[in-house]
Amino acid sequence: MRNVKYLYSFICYFFLCFTVFSVSQFAQANSLKGIRVWPSPDETRVVIDLGEEAHYSYFTLSHPSRLVVDLLDTRMQTKLPFSVSDSVVLKKIRKSSPPKQGTFRLVFELKKKVSPQIFKLAPTPKQEYGHRLVIDLPHEENSSDSASSSQSTQVAKDASQYRGNADIVVAIDAGHGGEDPGSIGPKGKYEKNTTLSVAKKLAAQLNAVPGIKAVLTRKGDYFVNLNRRSEIARKNKAHLLISIHADAFTSPQPRGASVFVLNTRRANTEIAKWVEDHERQSELLGGAGQVLAKRSNDKNISQTLLDLQFSHSQKEGYKVAKDILEELGKVARLHKRAPVNASLAVLKSPDIPSVLIETGFISNPTEERLLFQSSHQNKLSSAIAKAVVNYFEDTPPEGTLFASRKKAKKHVVQSGESLSVIAQRYGVSVSTLRSENHLKSSALAVGQVLVIPSSHTSPISVPEIKNPVETEVITHTVKSGEYLGLIADKYKVSVDAILKENRLRSSVLSVGQKLKITVSLKDKPLRKHQVRRGEYLSKIASDYGVSIESIRRVNRLRSDQLAIKQILIIPNR
Repeated sequence: MRNVKYLYSFICYFFLCFTVFSVSQFAQANSLKGIRVWPSPDETRVVIDLGEEAHYSYFTLSHPSRLVVDLLDTRMQTKLPFSVSDSVVLKKIRKSSPPKQGTFRLVFELKKKVSPQIFKLAPTPKQEYGHRLVIDLPHEENSSDSASSSQSTQVAKDASQYRGNADIVVAIDAGHGGEDPGSIGPKGKYEKNTTLSVAKKLAAQLNAVPGIKAVLTRKGDYFVNLNRRSEIARKNKAHLLISIHADAFTSPQPRGASVFVLNTRRANTEIAKWVEDHERQSELLGGAGQVLAKRSNDKNISQTLLDLQFSHSQKEGYKVAKDILEELGKVARLHKRAPVNASLAVLKSPDIPSVLIETGFISNPTEERLLFQSSHQNKLSSAIAKAVVNYFEDTPPEGTLFASRKKAKKHVVQSGESLSVIAQRYGVSVSTLRSENHLKSSALAVGQVLVIPSSHTSPISVPEIKNPVETEVITHTVKSGEYLGLIADKYKVSVDAILKENRLRSSVLSVGQKLKITVSLKDKPLRKHQVRRGEYLSKIASDYGVSIESIRRVNRLRSDQLAIKQILIIPNR
């Protein structure tokens, strides 16, 4: 009987230990907290948010094409399947039967065969994101070769350059994007949104100038690796790279715009050091690689040549920066009146002059409001565009339309031609022709060669172009009786767009639920404000982020006197 009791006690003890061990193991297991998908023109990025560092394995299958990822000792805390509608390569993410207990298997249903790139990211310093497993699905198999091949295409001239009417290409880089929001203002506004708006407006301004073509490194809300941004500029044979950002600091006091230029030495201001740290944080958020990573096929490049290229791009970048600061100072407050030196990855293109523009401090409440005002964005983009045109008028690249405008032509006098006829033909005055050719009279001889000076002596103007598609991210609180289709119709967006932006797995909504919706300003419902005691026009305009004049105009106010309970229509711009 005693042996039976001992055996029973041993079994209970063993069972208790096993239970404690199992619970402990379960408690220590990793957790899959969420999945985020960010399609871009070149690749689709999938970010898996985890509670702990990922331990994983993966393999691919064909017929149909699939990627299978096994997360070891992981349990799910998110909903699957996850359908993807706007990716070139990815259709759906679902779970499947695991190969063994404790492992969670993810299956990525693909539209075609791809070579995935999978890597882990540690938590960011400020804990914006925790442990992540990133899966990049390239849309084209050989996209990685574009950087190496671009060096050879950069050397070759196309026909337009030989004719002397080639466009000057300006690459415009909207900072951050996708899973990297950039700095976040006191009111919760994201830097990535204002940078994209200003970049699009700047592109529209430059594209309106004959002889200039703008190229955007990103056109939507997705992340582009920092080295890829320079590659896009190089692939498009850009003559200049402009990176648009909004500054931030640890305190709300700093204000004003700055322009950063490359200095491989240490940054020369405290703000510059902050910007450098912030860029390194962006690399952690997006998983960017080293911009100037050493590769085996680069060994034959002369270091001396590389240094000369760097020296040239730094010198020209500094010239552009000075022009930009001069124009920005006419429309906005400046934080620094001279270009600021900093070692920033996006500027490290040895063959392309580059500048990084901090359009203002998003950490300052006043400037946060300004940075998201359409009228202020128009002023910023117009000022930058004027500076770019001024710079290229002074130093036009060879073979471009800008360069040919400044070149004098030669004309061989034909029988019957007079000085006035030739002057009219080339759009110059007779006196200019006489002065340029040192003529003492208007008499000409057949076969005489005349130098025709450039008729384009007046500065090139930048037309005022407003971006036709201006958007804003608003928050909608679901009311009783509302459903997804009704909300989509109200804001003139698609149901899929709301589902994606809010990462919704189904169309079921709950009362009080908050939805982020990107709306076109022209489609945004008009707001009404009832004046309360103590309110005045400038305060109301500031609260809604619009100008006083726009409220006056929409409400046809003859004075700024307001009455309590007066209803004001608040315009969207």
